[in-house]
Amino acid sequence: MSYELFIAKRFLKANRKRGMISFINTFAILGITIGTAALIVALAIVGGFEKELKEKVIGFTSHIQVTGFQNKPLQHYQETSEKILKQVSNVKSVSPFTAKEVLIRSKENIEGVFLKGIEEEEAKSFLNKYLTEDRSQKSEVGSFQPQIINHKPQIILGKQLANKLNVKLGDKLIVFDVPNMKDGIQPRAKQFVVAGLYETGMSEYDDVVAFTDLHSAQKLFQLESAVSGFDVMVNDISQTGKTSKEIQKLAGYPHYSQTVFELYRNLFSWLELQKKPIPLILGLITIVAVVNIIGALLMLILERTKDIGILKSLGASNNEISKIFLVQGMFIGITGMIFGNILGLSYCLLEQHFHFFSLNANVYFMSTVPILLKWENFVIVSSCVLVLSFLASLIPSRAVSKINVIDTLRFA
Repeated sequence: MSYELFIAKRFLKANRKRGMISFINTFAILGITIGTAALIVALAIVGGFEKELKEKVIGFTSHIQVTGFQNKPLQHYQETSEKILKQVSNVKSVSPFTAKEVLIRSKENIEGVFLKGIEEEEAKSFLNKYLTEDRSQKSEVGSFQPQIINHKPQIILGKQLANKLNVKLGDKLIVFDVPNMKDGIQPRAKQFVVAGLYETGMSEYDDVVAFTDLHSAQKLFQLESAVSGFDVMVNDISQTGKTSKEIQKLAGYPHYSQTVFELYRNLFSWLELQKKPIPLILGLITIVAVVNIIGALLMLILERTKDIGILKSLGASNNEISKIFLVQGMFIGITGMIFGNILGLSYCLLEQHFHFFSLNANVYFMSTVPILLKWENFVIVSSCVLVLSFLASLIPSRAVSKINVIDTLRFA
């Protein structure tokens, strides 16, 4: 062990017995701890928002959605979907859907909703994750088999929508397809049975979106074998834009390909906006860390002026003495970093399990605070704290070179 490190450790032990110095060191460590924890929690929440929103939005739509120009039905969709699967390498799956605005009437109420008819596999992959009632019948609900309940087609509603309609599992509903009245076509009606309730925490979906099987939707909308479009899932989400252009070129008119980021541009722009305060938070943490460490070391140097004079008279160089205070500055930074990581991680884990804070789903698209823990966030934050601690420790440690040995020993 070098003698600089040995003396630094002796100074740290002695500091605990000096009330003011001990308080300043503790305050400096506390400031770095809170700042580190705040940044870790902020990154975890922003990451959680991004992951949760992407999962829910993509689950309800897809990475890429192909529809007809001016919402015209697409004929011969099997040929087009097979062509996309075979010739576009990044495409993972293609699922046809039929979607349209309808009216749903229960015994007590009537609501306008967006009804989407999907295939069995698509239902199982997403809806079952968010089903909140009668989970024991998950396999039946996910299958969307019209023959299961009294030979009536099934429908899955958002929990909030079900509350508005005042219906529960097994209740019957009348779904009206209301065409453009200018065409002189009479509204069509079909009876459905409530087979499941889902809840995502996003009122944009829970209030207005209902699901049924593809065949029942086609019959209601009198599309025969046509569909409204395709939900396309990709292997590499970073190549979504490029893949969408390939699909558009391959499918051609009347197909219209859009990525989920184009369909929900405002939502993802809002998400990017949430990331912008992070540099400001990091800047505030920088200021707090630098000021606390500089203040603590300057006070320590003033308290140790006599000891510095003695070390210089014994032949210690300015660089060697500077290393002693540099070690103490790094001790403050490392201690604050460790406690900050522990505090931030503890809060994130507790929030994940107990959900201390609730959110307004109408504003934030979810009812609880989402948390996403990524080890790289801890590495980045810890590295920043260590670098800042080192740089902040250099400033006061250089003040040692200005201390005069003779004056120090004379007036000590």
